[in-house]
Amino acid sequence: MQSVSTVPSASASPATLVSVVVTVKNEARNIEGLLESLLPQEPPFEVVIVDALSHDGTPEQVREFARRHQGLLRLVERYGSRGIGRNVGVSEARGEFIAFIDGDCAADPRWLHELREGFSRSDVVAGRTVLVGGNEYGNLERVELYLEGSDVTYPSCNLGYRRSLFERLGGFDPRFITAEDIDLNLRAVRSGARIEYASAALVAHRVRPNLPRFLVQAFWNGYGRKQLTEKHGMLWGNYRVRRLLSGQRSIIAWARLTAAVAGYVTRILTGTGRRRLSLAPPSRGGPNTAEGRSNESPAHPSTEPRSA
Repeated sequence: MQSVSTVPSASASPATLVSVVVTVKNEARNIEGLLESLLPQEPPFEVVIVDALSHDGTPEQVREFARRHQGLLRLVERYGSRGIGRNVGVSEARGEFIAFIDGDCAADPRWLHELREGFSRSDVVAGRTVLVGGNEYGNLERVELYLEGSDVTYPSCNLGYRRSLFERLGGFDPRFITAEDIDLNLRAVRSGARIEYASAALVAHRVRPNLPRFLVQAFWNGYGRKQLTEKHGMLWGNYRVRRLLSGQRSIIAWARLTAAVAGYVTRILTGTGRRRLSLAPPSRGGPNTAEGRSNESPAHPSTEPRSA
């Protein structure tokens, strides 16, 4: 694991330090846009980027950006899934609050300010993510899952955690291929936390560039939803099934649902025996260690499956 650049010195601002943690794999086309969007954020903040050994020049771009903006960010190179990468990023961070965002996103200039406002009311804050890219399938809604009145499907491309809660929960479970953010949110709510929705904390998130990649993402989302039931028990009663089915009004929507069901069934057929997830966390891969890669977790797959 290699680090470059330095973290910023202590700020005179009365605000609390926020650590922005980003995991990337082959985001050369998008990373500059993300980093530029972080420059005007409310201080004090630091940026920790965990690169899963990209081969498209992403780390070189990050190093050049770090050179031009001394003290803004650190680059950590660590091969592993997104869950592992985020845990490593938190272990490298110094902030009391952690803000997660992805390499293909761009943050509104007031993003961190609005997250800070949310942290005054809750230990978990979810911002509003707007899909951009112009593709028809970018307008499809998330498949929401509710627990104790909280939507736990807010994605980790726009999600904040108080560090103490994140560490108490054990961080992201690296055994998940996707839906690791839903798993973390589920555990947070069951621990007594409430997810504060900060609608003004805006992040623009690029949709998949083509239909095949979109359907691959849907497949892995379905696979991850089945992993959730292995760990947390049956969750179908927490879905708004009628709303889900009524929202399938286009061929693309039904194609997404079909791909997700295929992923769900694939997990049923392949995830038996020792590969099934239990409620107990894995012995390695928590937020304070770079370990934790499991045999079934792909190393930050280039298809970037995300929770729907």
